[in-house]
Amino acid sequence: MTLREHTNAALVGLAVVLLTAAGWAQTGKAPSVSMAPVGLVTAARTTQTNVDLNFRVASGFHINSNTPKSEFLIPTALKMDLPTDIILGKIDYPAGQDLSFPFSPDEKLNVYSGDFTIALAVHPLHSVVPGKYVMHGVLRYQACDNAQCFPPKTLPVSFEVKVVKEPATHHTNPAQSPHVHN
Repeated sequence: MTLREHTNAALVGLAVVLLTAAGWAQTGKAPSVSMAPVGLVTAARTTQTNVDLNFRVASGFHINSNTPKSEFLIPTALKMDLPTDIILGKIDYPAGQDLSFPFSPDEKLNVYSGDFTIALAVHPLHSVVPGKYVMHGVLRYQACDNAQCFPPKTLPVSFEVKVVKEPATHHTNPAQSPHVHN
């Protein structure tokens, strides 16, 4: 690519960013996703505990699902940074909804809109000292309305896990001989 082509590509990219920002300013509402508070999660050591994270996409917007239909679309992704000795289990994303929009009427996009839940599992290891731990992470998403897409954003995600000792295992005594020994 020549210097002139690089310059033209950069100018086109800048124009897209400026037009997106101008469109955002004209609509008066910022595309956003919010997270409902999560109550205290109690998790026993050595046990996997499921946690539901409930999100809401602002009215009039949608975000790409975690499996968008095009490699050029930015997927919604949850990244967690857990304390040592607490393992992150499977992250279970909901199925997106296939919808078409005025900006691309012949193409269906896989999106989330309104309320959606991402489920994940936390698994404290036996070495975790019982107590409260804050789980931190971010939800990365790209919001769009019916006319345009906006720059990607990240939403801080956090919730508390109270780690408790694992339930005691009940040990039975070995079977006794039915014979009486004198």
